[in-house]
Amino acid sequence: SYYLKESKGSRRWLLFLEGGWYCFNRENCDTRYDTMRRLMSSREWPATRVGTGILSSQPEENPHWWNANMVFIPYCSSDVWSGASSKSEKNEYAFMGALIIQEVIKELVGKGLSTAKVLLLAGSSAGGTGVLLNVDRVAEQLEEMGYQGIQVRGLADSGWFLDNKQYRRTDCIDTITCAPTEAIRRGIRYWNGIVPERCKLQFKEGEEWNCFFGYKIYPTLRCPVFVVQWLFDEAQLTVDNVHLTGQPVQEGQWLYIQNLGRELRNTLKDVTASFAPACLSHEIITRNHWTDIQVKGTSLPRALHCWDRSLHESNKNGKAPLKGCPIHLIDSCPWPHCNPSCPTIRDQFTGQEMNVIQFLMHMGFDVQKMAQQQGLEPSKLLGMLSSGN
Repeated sequence: SYYLKESKGSRRWLLFLEGGWYCFNRENCDTRYDTMRRLMSSREWPATRVGTGILSSQPEENPHWWNANMVFIPYCSSDVWSGASSKSEKNEYAFMGALIIQEVIKELVGKGLSTAKVLLLAGSSAGGTGVLLNVDRVAEQLEEMGYQGIQVRGLADSGWFLDNKQYRRTDCIDTITCAPTEAIRRGIRYWNGIVPERCKLQFKEGEEWNCFFGYKIYPTLRCPVFVVQWLFDEAQLTVDNVHLTGQPVQEGQWLYIQNLGRELRNTLKDVTASFAPACLSHEIITRNHWTDIQVKGTSLPRALHCWDRSLHESNKNGKAPLKGCPIHLIDSCPWPHCNPSCPTIRDQFTGQEMNVIQFLMHMGFDVQKMAQQQGLEPSKLLGMLSSGN
């Protein structure tokens, strides 16, 4: 099932893959079915949905894509959009993420997709990882159907996870505490998950789980992909067992968080088109405040517009990037929320908004010590923090 908003005058199509974690064994899939039914069955889905962020048809909220044909594909496969297995004697659940995408494409061809110029496959969280796993396959499918003229691109939001060491190692009991590598390793077998051939060839048999991690699959992709990733992604911190609730953060955690930002920044350095703010958050492209966040003075819609233009121009003559229209935007400041345009933080218990300094204090940030490390006066450091420099 999917939702469609046609825009007859436009030859641009935006297909959005919804996110929402995954489940990787009978127990946690049963729990998911009991507690998050809409992520496993279409029975309670509404007849219509309102598009927000990049799916909005309001130019104020969505300056560059408001007029495109919009398709929202709800996530009911629980398999990071990778599964290709039907329900069987052995398996009570069907996992068909990869097949759902193929079927939707097949059906859309009859609804105008056949004359498209650009198809942007976008997704957030598990849907963002789903983009990395499926974008080349969508391009191949359309080529095989005889539509070589459609330019297929990807936009992966908050789906670029690291297979790093957890802050505290835990046994793999449920989705949230299981180390990402172990969860995917189990999941791929349970779902009969498929990964792109070119990525698969890079790894030994049984090691296909590697292709679920952005920095490992990205170099094997043929289609251009724009990567949007918070440097301090809340879902990443959750699976790494860093919990920022209530208690001040211990020094070990604080160092771990800063290191995570550095590691993530490193994995993005060769990604041509990227937008990575130093914020603590998760998902952005369908939020209505997505136009507010900036990296080095450029907003995300603007960066996507620049990317569009650069792909358009390079098709013509392959010249250098466009002046004043950057597409590789990564914050260089070192801690969460050192970017003043980050989304507001709320205290998880009181619901009150916090400014950056309150937030850092709450996290156990030691201003004296930090100032010393940076060779600054404490007051100067506080001034820099509040202005976001």
